[in-house]
Amino acid sequence: MRDREREMLATAVAEARAGLAEGGIPIGAALYDLDGTVLGRGRNRRVQDGDPSAHAETTAFRAAGRRRGYRGTTMVTTLAPCWFCCGLIRQFGISHVLIGEARTFHGGHAWLAQSGIRIVLLDDAECRTLLREFIAARPALWNEDIGHE
Repeated sequence: MRDREREMLATAVAEARAGLAEGGIPIGAALYDLDGTVLGRGRNRRVQDGDPSAHAETTAFRAAGRRRGYRGTTMVTTLAPCWFCCGLIRQFGISHVLIGEARTFHGGHAWLAQSGIRIVLLDDAECRTLLREFIAARPALWNEDIGHE
């Protein structure tokens, strides 16, 4: 992993850990500008806010605020984005997605790649361990988060 990617992923991992400490689901994300400036960061806040749409990518996107456009930006996420978040990425033209891991949950990143969005899958061990430990401890909450009853 290149240094810049490692730094960007570290921001998302810090968000995931903060979410876990709050009793939430440990998934974090950040939106970066082309020059590497963080525009917004966030974590899955479904539990904390009682909001089923408060995924990590959406909270990072909201924290970035309104912009004329999102071309050239990079969404960094500890876990492959779900279809909901993939729709956000595609709708607003986010150019790149840096994914910590996609073994735990595959998501829709192949669809994003087919749409011309650059996908970098890091397969990061820390991201995998964080989520696997959470799933083992809280399987019902995990299933709720991914839409399984």
